[in-house]
Amino acid sequence: MNSAQPSPPSARWRERFAREARAERPDLSLLCLLIGAEADPDLDEAGLDAAQTELDRLAGLVPYRPGSPRAWAEALSGVLGSEYGFHGTPADYDRLGSSLLHVVLRRRRGLPILLSVVWMEVARRAGAPVHGVALPGHFVVGFGPPEDQVLADPFAGGRVLGEGEAGVLVKGATGGGLDAAMLSPAPALDVVRRVLNNITAWAAARPERTDVSLWSVELALLLPAHPAKLRYDRAQLLLRRGDFLTAAAEFEAYAEVVEGVSPEAAERLRGQGRRSRARLN
Repeated sequence: MNSAQPSPPSARWRERFAREARAERPDLSLLCLLIGAEADPDLDEAGLDAAQTELDRLAGLVPYRPGSPRAWAEALSGVLGSEYGFHGTPADYDRLGSSLLHVVLRRRRGLPILLSVVWMEVARRAGAPVHGVALPGHFVVGFGPPEDQVLADPFAGGRVLGEGEAGVLVKGATGGGLDAAMLSPAPALDVVRRVLNNITAWAAARPERTDVSLWSVELALLLPAHPAKLRYDRAQLLLRRGDFLTAAAEFEAYAEVVEGVSPEAAERLRGQGRRSRARLN
């Protein structure tokens, strides 16, 4: 008789997230839905399937192979923006759901990057040459090859951007100018990393939501090639949440990472670990 206990749902979701993040071709929609499963305990396997089915359904409404990159962009705007009303407003930045794909599919509202995920996933299923474009402060989508790229802004209902408008978006977000490198296609894991960064930033502005901060950092730690500093961020969050023993272990683990670069910093981290353990008494 097998006495092993099944893993809790959150652990299984995280195992699946880590496995998908390391796949040869990570599934962007699945990774975003698994982020949603971390945030929403009511999102189960049937909910994930329903969200994927909705993306398939929307793709089936796109006119068959419109042709040029601009024609593809206009076709997606017609279906998703005009017909189904997917767009964003400033108020959407205040909602955690605006960063969760299953919620965005239901509300048809969200942050630029999540709306762009909807655009990309629907367009990809319809056969469009599409990719994400990670402009600073405002994610958009691109259609076609770099030399013939057409940009669309899903936050504005899929409006096709005219010449120079991408630069206006960058200047509005950062005060700086547009660099050609900013127009490069964004890999799926970079998109996921940016989604998690947005969630972490949302939670950081709400001190009572350290639960969200913690799981967003922990998911980011499951991505390949994550910043080592996330270990420190996790330790600080655990400390704030009163999990002193786990926080101490994380400080000590991060000390091992930085030891070869800065022994002084490593010793400071070990000191934080000792102080964290002392709070158990």
